[in-house]
Amino acid sequence: MSPPRVRFAPSPTGYLHLGSARTALFNWLWARHVGAEMLLRIEDTDRERSQPELIQVIFDALEWLGIDFDGEPTFQSDGATRHSEVVEQLLEAGHAYRCTCTQDEVAERNKAAGGPPGYDGRCRDRGVGVGVAAGEAHVVRFRVPDGGSTGWDDLIRGPISFEHRNLEDFVLRRRDGSPMFIVANSVDDADSSITHVIRGEDLINVTPKMLLVRAALGVSEPIEFAHLPLIVNEQRKKLSKRKDDASIESYRERGFLAEAMVNYLALLGWGPPDGVEVRPVAEIIGLFDIVDVNPSPAMFDIKKLESVNAEYLRAMSVEEFIGVANDRVATLPGFDPERFAAIAAELQTRVKTVHDVPAMIGFLFATPETDPVAWDKAIAQNDAAASLLDGAIVAYGTVEWDRDALHSATEALAEDHGLKLGKAQAPIRVAVTGRTVGPPLFESLVIMDRAEVLTRLRAARDRI
Repeated sequence: MSPPRVRFAPSPTGYLHLGSARTALFNWLWARHVGAEMLLRIEDTDRERSQPELIQVIFDALEWLGIDFDGEPTFQSDGATRHSEVVEQLLEAGHAYRCTCTQDEVAERNKAAGGPPGYDGRCRDRGVGVGVAAGEAHVVRFRVPDGGSTGWDDLIRGPISFEHRNLEDFVLRRRDGSPMFIVANSVDDADSSITHVIRGEDLINVTPKMLLVRAALGVSEPIEFAHLPLIVNEQRKKLSKRKDDASIESYRERGFLAEAMVNYLALLGWGPPDGVEVRPVAEIIGLFDIVDVNPSPAMFDIKKLESVNAEYLRAMSVEEFIGVANDRVATLPGFDPERFAAIAAELQTRVKTVHDVPAMIGFLFATPETDPVAWDKAIAQNDAAASLLDGAIVAYGTVEWDRDALHSATEALAEDHGLKLGKAQAPIRVAVTGRTVGPPLFESLVIMDRAEVLTRLRAARDRI
């Protein structure tokens, strides 16, 4: 028997959305788990919204995530002739008919009759084979059976059924002659011998229409569906392309690791049976089964993503961490790779993404701009700041230049002022680094020259 076959079929109408990336991932995880083939099909038949330049954006995002495919990608637009032939076949068999009604006309009739929205079947009575006037604009609609129902046993949601009386005669071909998504998708899945369709729950209402088209075409090969749960934001609303940060590329630019993103996306609707959420993708593949996906909405939690990413960063060797962060820091003014390497291990346990690194260490290479909020809190509004800086200038001028000696000198300074070490070192940190948070202070001071540190301390003292 041939292996099962799935496909990921994005439309190049925008960036790769988190939901689309999760769909691609779940197809890939299941395919690799069961030994299925996975195809990539670019659904580019929407002439008004498709943007060819976005195809490469999709390819790049999938490659970054490590999602690979079997065979070369195909393009739905290449099958336009085949799709048109199928529409004509459905017309000839009486499964479809031509309709000259416009959307406005249908809406006006429904309003006048007080009926529900949707097509009212006006042109359905033309009869099989009856055409339209030469040049008259029209669409082609599928003739939904009068009685009965269409359903399937969803791998995630169980039995789902739609009564035919609740389905309108849907459009197969637009007025401009281009086939609709439903017919193109149905034909391509049948021609590609797709056995399992794993996609978002927002397409559940499309599924009975696709099954009706397959039946009308006499497609006998079985096909199974698994509809993934919606991804929602913190307000429990569907993740929006316009209102939410929902682009995979955005998270890549913000310094998230591909491995961490894949791991987190896998948790949006699925969970490992042993409860261990952060783990290598190979282990996720071994555990993943589409029937274990929870149909309830999955909330995208940026804090959890950051936590997962931080775990991946901490699990790296220092050399690996330097490698992934280097592109972010190498352009800092005065960048010194030796200084970066000396502090990297301390940063690795403190940052959530590599995007956080440059702001934390820029002070090591050049005099920083002081954060005004940090200045006000640690120095301007601190009555002891001037005395603490004076004491640090004196102590740091002669102390042995190592971490323990600097720590002891600052601790003594804190005792002289009746302060805890954290309070005493706050104005020193802001004077040297320009911020209230960052890598450990004394380790940072050792990396810098004594003269650099004293110059910054004196500049801060003069500013008070």
